[in-house]
Amino acid sequence: MIVSEFSCGGVVLDGKKVLIVQVKNMKGRKIWTFPKGHIEAGETPRQAALREVLEETGYKAAIIHPMIRVKYAFTFQGNYVKKMVQWYLMKKLGRIGKHDASEILAIRWVSIPKAHELVQYPSDVRLLDMLMASMHIAPRQTPEPEAGAEENTPPEE
Repeated sequence: MIVSEFSCGGVVLDGKKVLIVQVKNMKGRKIWTFPKGHIEAGETPRQAALREVLEETGYKAAIIHPMIRVKYAFTFQGNYVKKMVQWYLMKKLGRIGKHDASEILAIRWVSIPKAHELVQYPSDVRLLDMLMASMHIAPRQTPEPEAGAEENTPPEE
């Protein structure tokens, strides 16, 4: 069966540091990524992204602007999943809770180049490449994204 999913997430800045979360991927490996999740009934993409950042990290944030929308696909429990994620650039407002320990193993504020070294998903690398270019930050290393792994579409407001 083919399943379509739409999620929203945030790349949260605090000066020149970025917030990353450690999760277990579908293969059970620990990886660093950005907070994101599904839209709930009645939510806009912006509301979902802000809620997911708060729920997963305990940090309240404000959206600066939309970044990109990425598409990718994978197989999960025998289903072919077509996933779309709308990413927003955000700024930290403050910590008002704790991270969701049932879903998030750890959270870290790291420099943008350090985040670039730690993240593994091609879309996360692309987000950081865009961010570093806009902030004129030279990467420590630039791994190539996997060919054909995803495509960009314009961001949605």
